[in-house]
Amino acid sequence: MKINTTFKLVLAICLIVPCFLWSQKTVPEITHSFFIAGPQFTGIIGEAGEVIWDSKKAGARDGYILKNGHVLICWGDEVREYNRKKEVILSYKKTEESMELGTAVRLSNGNTMITESGYKPRIVEINKKGKVVKSIPLKPETDNIHMQTRMARKLKNGNYLVPHLLAFAVKEYQPDGTIVKTFSTDYEKFGGRKAETWPFTAIRLKNGNTLVTLTHGNRVIELNSKGQIIWEINNALYDEDPLVDPCGAQRLPNGNTVIASYGAQKGIKIFEVDSNKNIVWTYNNFRAHHFQILTTNGKPIKGTPLK
Repeated sequence: MKINTTFKLVLAICLIVPCFLWSQKTVPEITHSFFIAGPQFTGIIGEAGEVIWDSKKAGARDGYILKNGHVLICWGDEVREYNRKKEVILSYKKTEESMELGTAVRLSNGNTMITESGYKPRIVEINKKGKVVKSIPLKPETDNIHMQTRMARKLKNGNYLVPHLLAFAVKEYQPDGTIVKTFSTDYEKFGGRKAETWPFTAIRLKNGNTLVTLTHGNRVIELNSKGQIIWEINNALYDEDPLVDPCGAQRLPNGNTVIASYGAQKGIKIFEVDSNKNIVWTYNNFRAHHFQILTTNGKPIKGTPLK
């Protein structure tokens, strides 16, 4: 009788309040396939970590798998587009020895946007034949060509969002080169300019905020329209230090953020955090300057051609 009463009591508790053992859920493992532009390897990695496509030319800085399945890659000296047969169908080379190319993005009108660092830094848009059809002058506030700019992106309003490392600033340019907005990243609370919080990748999110990686500052921040930090991750949040010179970044449709730790020689090279800043996925093989997540658990990310 005593045992029966005890059993009924336990059963009642489990019906009213989910029983601890019964309420546990195994979090499904996350797998991704992705494109890497990096110092050791430039190509596509499958969800099992296998190499799917290899450009055979390392050291890329930027790149994307386009909706038509072509591959667009930017190296410091050249931008190439490969078709599905791995044939080069578009090439744009730097025009000066000291110049560095840093960004290659396919625009909705079919043009390709490229950044040129040099004595006259600028953004160019080229057509399908590789001819420059638009040029936007940039103001990086330094003659250090390598440190003038990195991952620039074109906005839906036609302006350009450009990170300038040594200026400690993300600037929004109109097509005529006029600067209409500047977000400074030399935050005193992080240690000012001595902390080297250089902006590397700047992405305007769908909610109007801007996601920025801060390289040597080992931080990733999200800014509202006033430039105020509303979300941030740094190494103090984790037992290990996953942020080692964060360069590339991507905000996924589910709200998670993926980050490339370009400076990591060992351990985590790319990792994913949820909105609560928990690390939910890591990649530990090739270093990545930039990347593009293509699939999650076999399903393509919106806008990618892989199925």
